[in-house]
Amino acid sequence: MKKLSIIAIVLASLAIAGEAFIFSTQKERNSEETHTRAIRAGYHVYAPSIPDTLYFCGERVPLNIFYVRESLDRELVSNMYYQSSTLFSIKRAARVFPTIERILKEEKVPEDMKYLCVIESGLQNVTSPAGAGGYWQFMKTTGQKYGLEISDEIDMRNDLEASTRAACSYLKELKRRFGGWTEAAAAYNCGENGLSRRLSNQQQRSYYDLLLNQETQRYVYRILALKLIMQHPNDYGFTVRRCDTYPELPYSEVSLSGKDVDLVQFAIDNGTTYKMLRILNPWLTTDKLKNKSGNTYTIRIPVKKGTEYTTLTKGKHDTTVIETL
Repeated sequence: MKKLSIIAIVLASLAIAGEAFIFSTQKERNSEETHTRAIRAGYHVYAPSIPDTLYFCGERVPLNIFYVRESLDRELVSNMYYQSSTLFSIKRAARVFPTIERILKEEKVPEDMKYLCVIESGLQNVTSPAGAGGYWQFMKTTGQKYGLEISDEIDMRNDLEASTRAACSYLKELKRRFGGWTEAAAAYNCGENGLSRRLSNQQQRSYYDLLLNQETQRYVYRILALKLIMQHPNDYGFTVRRCDTYPELPYSEVSLSGKDVDLVQFAIDNGTTYKMLRILNPWLTTDKLKNKSGNTYTIRIPVKKGTEYTTLTKGKHDTTVIETL
């Protein structure tokens, strides 16, 4: 009898455990169903809209070719859902694009080339692992070839106006060589000799007909994707108010000459800080300018004291989505 009692207790315990397991599994299943319903109700991933016709620098993109359309689709998806990077580009564009657009117009380069700058640097002064620098990502030798001063003290790749004019000269030369702005953009990425060799080897004339290395194969499509998103951010899920963007920084100009200039003291003497001096003149790379050549430089300083720049982003909140970057 004692033995039977023990067996009964064990069986009862197993039954209770089994019920608990079933209950736990059912509870978990219900939780998963609730979770799935919540996702369906509140989370959506959209495929991007692709226009029927698209132009780059006045040249028609052959979207009727399946691999052209799918390549553009890939870059649209990548940049739509790499939200932080794309959002920062939209924010910075309000500060940087006015200068780039003015120079492109003066240099007779299509305005669409401003989006090349976006994919090169994200509209900021950065240095690549290969040593390319600045807004337009010039290598040192190429930058110097197009008139940029690059030394231990000065790096004009980081000056927006100077580097944009250099980029215009380079792009116009590439256009003359290859005949199209699309091919000029591709050559900007892989080098003129590299593109020329591929065109010759594959007996083609159009970028869209070439089999290229992965980076250059995606390069023009990335430009096109950023163009579409930044021109019509709301169509691709980005809501950006005017007050969310970064404004242009007002400045005045003074001349700097002489040798062994202490830039910290120079900034203080001109009513600002060394930090603000470097923000407005990112082509300066040191706090002491030896200037052995005795050059005269144009230096930007704040219109008012640097602390008053804190008022720049205040004002009326324009909730209209930016649609024309």
